[in-house]
Amino acid sequence: MTDAIPTLKALIRDIPDFPKPGVLFKDITPLLGDPGGLAMAVEVMANPFRRDRVDLVVGAESRGFIFGTAIAQSLSCGFVPIRKPGKLPGEVHRAEYELEYGRDVLEMHVDAIDAGKRVLMVDDLLATGGTMAACIEMVRRTGAEIAAATFLIELEFLHGRKQLDDVPIHSAIQY
Repeated sequence: MTDAIPTLKALIRDIPDFPKPGVLFKDITPLLGDPGGLAMAVEVMANPFRRDRVDLVVGAESRGFIFGTAIAQSLSCGFVPIRKPGKLPGEVHRAEYELEYGRDVLEMHVDAIDAGKRVLMVDDLLATGGTMAACIEMVRRTGAEIAAATFLIELEFLHGRKQLDDVPIHSAIQY
């Protein structure tokens, strides 16, 4: 599906100076609004894992939900959401992570994943790797195995892979 990449790139628009001056934001809203583009993105993100054993897909709020649920359906497995704090009832795992401007927290139900399950981590974007590293930390607390992580976009100049050095990474589009 490498012929899909130019089509996907054409559906991602650049927004200069957002969310602050000097940042070139990659806006996937046009891709999400295009049924063919969205389906193509899901296939490109899911295809490398069709022959692997994947028991669950885990996605981080919020765009990880969009791609994660579609990839889970495509791979015939379940989906586990990782949420912002205070959104999940019951007992949760919590993980703090660094942001450019401070710290943030993510949460996941403690009983969402059984030990020994193979998990595919999903998000729209790999930038610094902080969000995904926090998600992986929580999943590993359950005794599950991280099969890999898949992203629509990777901003290579931010070196996010370094935070995920022992996890196989697939990114459809690199900038």
